[in-house]
Amino acid sequence: MKVVLTVLARDEADVIDAQLAFHLNAGVDFVIATDNASQDGTTEILEAYAREGCLHLIREPAEGLRQGEWVTRMAQLAARQFGADWVINSDADEFWWPRGSSLRDVLAAVPEQYGVVHAFWRSFAPRPDDGVFFVERMTARVSSAAPINDPRSFYRPVTKVAHRADPDVIVGRGNHDLVHSDLRPLTTWHPLEVLHFPLRSRAQWSRKVQLQGEAFTKHIARAGTGYHLTSYDALQRGRIDEQHDSMVVDDEALERGLTDGTLIVDTRLRNVLRSLRLASPIDARQFALPSERPTPPPFPQPTLADEAAYAAEAAALDEAYVVRVQRRLDGLERRIESLEPGEPGSP
Repeated sequence: MKVVLTVLARDEADVIDAQLAFHLNAGVDFVIATDNASQDGTTEILEAYAREGCLHLIREPAEGLRQGEWVTRMAQLAARQFGADWVINSDADEFWWPRGSSLRDVLAAVPEQYGVVHAFWRSFAPRPDDGVFFVERMTARVSSAAPINDPRSFYRPVTKVAHRADPDVIVGRGNHDLVHSDLRPLTTWHPLEVLHFPLRSRAQWSRKVQLQGEAFTKHIARAGTGYHLTSYDALQRGRIDEQHDSMVVDDEALERGLTDGTLIVDTRLRNVLRSLRLASPIDARQFALPSERPTPPPFPQPTLADEAAYAAEAAALDEAYVVRVQRRLDGLERRIESLEPGEPGSP
């Protein structure tokens, strides 16, 4: 079985090397990457992996962050040209963690009649930036014991999708779903976690907000999500540093979160990346390929306590989706009512 990862990157040099090496060591066989006019060294890192023969690089100079279009192109290419059986569509700040021995083994266990697996998005809290590699600092994961439905929060529990390869697949907004697909989703099992690191430093956050804000306001004919709009407004008002600092979890806030259960120490990714770090860089790479290691990195099996906590958070995830579906239905009902003709005799 062949697993292909797609990734869209723009100015992600602080994370993309670790992201690619992690997935190749976790059971991904090949990567298709789109570089959208990066200027910070991302291109050189992607080229280094392409020279190793484990990555196909697409250079996309266009502005506008047409994510759905570009990810769909990669997902279709995975099926048509690169022999994929399963496709994982990832953002550069996401690390797909298998709740099993590898991504390949987990996906191979999916019953044949199902073609879509929903992965559980797990966000890590930003910590004070002391210049240390982000994964060494960001070991506090947000625990969603209750559903978070505020659209301005990037801690809302959501799912991402991995799917069986399909040459005609259309990937939806944010890689959260497929559009008009005949592939049957397996909705009751989340064998994959997506460890998410959206806010790694003040400079990275400001650049991300600027790129996404300009894309939504100048190039994309739809509004961004709540946290996109809130952050871009702060940037335009010259308050982006203040907004960033308000989200950073300092030592005191970390202690409170660990005490009340809203934060959990999670060092899984840190430990794997420590084991993959090269003693000396090779080309533009700081992390080892599978061929440069004697054995794959271990993925520790969850304990019964881990499984119980995971089930509780998955229940909150399901509750959150029920609330969001109801909101969409209520909005649709209001729109339909506004289009209905009035009662006889009314103006």
